[in-house]
Amino acid sequence: MSYDLIVIGSGPGGYVAAIRGSQLGMKTAIIERYNTLGGTCLNVGCIPSKALLDSSEHFFNAREHFAEHGIKINAPKLDMPAMIARKAAVVDQTTKGIDFLMKKNKIDVFHGHGSFKDKTTVSIAKEDGSTEEIVGKNIIIATGSKPITPESMGYDKNRVITSTEALQIDKLPKSMVIIGAGVIGLELGSVFARLGTQVEIIEFQDRILAGMDKDCSKEMMRSLKKIRIKFHLKHAVQSVVGQKTQAKITVAKRDSEDSFEMTADYCLIAIGRRAYTDNLGLENVGVATDDRGRIEVDDHLRTNVDNIYAIGDVIKGAMLAHKAEEEGVLVAEYLAGQKPHIDYNLIPGVVYTWPEVASVGKAEHELKDAGVPYKVGKFPYKALGRARASGDTEGMVKVLAHADTDEILGMHIVGARAADMIMEGVSLMEFRATAEDMVRMSHPHPTYTEAVREAGLDATGGRPLHI
Repeated sequence: MSYDLIVIGSGPGGYVAAIRGSQLGMKTAIIERYNTLGGTCLNVGCIPSKALLDSSEHFFNAREHFAEHGIKINAPKLDMPAMIARKAAVVDQTTKGIDFLMKKNKIDVFHGHGSFKDKTTVSIAKEDGSTEEIVGKNIIIATGSKPITPESMGYDKNRVITSTEALQIDKLPKSMVIIGAGVIGLELGSVFARLGTQVEIIEFQDRILAGMDKDCSKEMMRSLKKIRIKFHLKHAVQSVVGQKTQAKITVAKRDSEDSFEMTADYCLIAIGRRAYTDNLGLENVGVATDDRGRIEVDDHLRTNVDNIYAIGDVIKGAMLAHKAEEEGVLVAEYLAGQKPHIDYNLIPGVVYTWPEVASVGKAEHELKDAGVPYKVGKFPYKALGRARASGDTEGMVKVLAHADTDEILGMHIVGARAADMIMEGVSLMEFRATAEDMVRMSHPHPTYTEAVREAGLDATGGRPLHI
């Protein structure tokens, strides 16, 4: 079988690359080692975690907030198996949607582990033990990432787990220790905390969400403490031992040799992910990788082998599904002779806790470190009519603009619907708009987006209207 384009991996980057390649007239094939398409995101990542986040939010609101809205109910009871079943149904429906898209776009789907035999031939090892080879003029590596699980942390898939296993827990644990206060740790921590689990988070850095703006970290930590999550910042995990019904974690302060032990029903490892290129046969074709195992690419996402490209989590950059999608489109269009471009500075990041966190562009500490003159505008949700009406008064909008040109350099939001609101910042920054441009646009009332305008007003000279 011969193809114009072969994509190895069917996550958001891979399947979108395949669709765009087919749209542009290429005979396309996609290879997926698992039985369902969609990769980590659709099967054990973005989609199932958001399903549980929404379910846990409904439960928490019914228990904690319905009464203040004048809704009187008996104390809600948790049906964890039903919640997990709903999550599974959402995943099933979504992955079947990818099956439909492959058929609609006439993309040949192969299930099995793909690896390079040579620069144009991919060998597919199937579940039944058989192998098949297909040939491609161009090949895209889109095999994604796996959780980082150091040997010292005793990952056993039983009581010491990653996000993959956490999404399958169907009996509410009494306690959970999470290692890592990044996106995955906070999202899953908030799920279990809202359902009633005692959650403690260990973080080596001096703040949560260390890669985001510091004001976002402060706001988010304040909110998570309200749902009784306990934090151990500036702490290092020395060892984790999984037992039959619990996990034992040995922890020390970062700058001290004094250690202490914690026990919990589960220990969730959420310290990051690594590029997944295991048994891909890169050595057979000489594809270069860096010291962290990521595939090295040029500006067109081409590897050092002229017909092999790589996208998504296997290359440098934020491990985000929408980044991988953009890269998949870029490669397909480049192969078709077009001139696509990605501005990585304008790829937003989102944390789907409640309140949500969303950022685009530069954080304040990045501008400060780079010596860029800037001005700051902020506006709190508690001063927003729409937020008071819904009861979502936690959070703020922060706008960073160049001190001399007024160009918007960054936007950072903690609050209700931040994930959707951030697109205003992305759109404005894509066209290099100023804070003045932002505030001259009419924002409907009452909406959460009025906070964006008010933060812009603050940045343009300290002139917000409603505070």
